[in-house]
Amino acid sequence: MGQKHERLGTPRAAGIAGVVFAILLAAAIVLVRIALPEGVGGDDIAVDAGQRSAVQTALALIPFAGIAFLWFMGALREQSGAGEDRFVSTVFLGSGLVFVATLFASAAAAATVLDESQQQSPFGRHFAYALLTTYAMRMAAVFIFTTSAIGRRLGALPRPLIVLGYLAGLTLLVVGADVPWSELVFPAWALIVSLHILRGRRPSDARPAAPAAPA
Repeated sequence: MGQKHERLGTPRAAGIAGVVFAILLAAAIVLVRIALPEGVGGDDIAVDAGQRSAVQTALALIPFAGIAFLWFMGALREQSGAGEDRFVSTVFLGSGLVFVATLFASAAAAATVLDESQQQSPFGRHFAYALLTTYAMRMAAVFIFTTSAIGRRLGALPRPLIVLGYLAGLTLLVVGADVPWSELVFPAWALIVSLHILRGRRPSDARPAAPAAPA
């Protein structure tokens, strides 16, 4: 009975963790984009106090966003249960872990702009954006693809949400690095999926009762 209650609580855990992740990551991206606009105003402009404060706030949010994402990913994977496909699950797990690692690396690169000795160097800013838009978001695209594939196979996601997932993944995979602010597609997708999970039910929990054995 205890195991059953634990499994029934997993969708809610996934939904809450996904909402927290989406909000924290979106806030961090917005703060960094505003404080360190890529390709605007030249690379030799020093970072002022307001920009430094915004970057510090974003850097404080990213570790919690990563933790929430790991919880979100684990809860989603648990929902697949016995119907888990090993190949898709491996790609799902690998892309999620690489995304978190790359996200943390981009945060570390962005932190270099807080060093007064590096204010005149564009390296940290360019490196942070390269890690975020070129690498982290492409891993996010793979994660979206695999989540959509698992949701379609298990019937856990409706068709419109599956189509939305594939479109979001293609956006991050193909045009993410070239279109500013496109990285917000990932937290937006995570928020939509999480709200769907919170509102819906796990398909395996709604299985019809087994027919009674003949007397």
